[in-house]
Amino acid sequence: MINGFKEFIMRGNVIELAVAVVIGAAFTGLVNAIVTGIFNPLIAAIFNADSLAKSMVVPFFSGELSFGLVLAALIQFLLVAAVVYFAFVMPLNKLKENQARRRQAGVPLDPKKNPVTDLDLLTEIRDLLAAQSGAVSPVAATDAPAPFAASAGTESPKHTL
Repeated sequence: MINGFKEFIMRGNVIELAVAVVIGAAFTGLVNAIVTGIFNPLIAAIFNADSLAKSMVVPFFSGELSFGLVLAALIQFLLVAAVVYFAFVMPLNKLKENQARRRQAGVPLDPKKNPVTDLDLLTEIRDLLAAQSGAVSPVAATDAPAPFAASAGTESPKHTL
């Protein structure tokens, strides 16, 4: 029973959700301060009221309808949605697009799986220089082992810097 709970808690999604809740709570305080300290007084000044909650109040039978309070909540929602979109959603979408482009180009997403060695880079540089000058690489002219043999110069580089 304890092991099952431990496995559940240690899954990535649960931990990420917990972090999101904590950040969301802190972010809510920041947005509330901005809305009550800046936007509410500005909008309340437009409607000649002390606060947005006290503006646009319409008497309704035995109570009152507070449209200003709804407007304040709407402004707060729009601010939160805008910040979440521009701070989290948009960068994440760009990251996914970059990963998709890298996959299509054949570049490994995890460089640790296919580490580039100094020898690979030096071989690639030598082959590119030989292709540019039109000369045959001295290693290509001999019967060198496969890792040191020069390419024909027509293929694209294996690694990008």
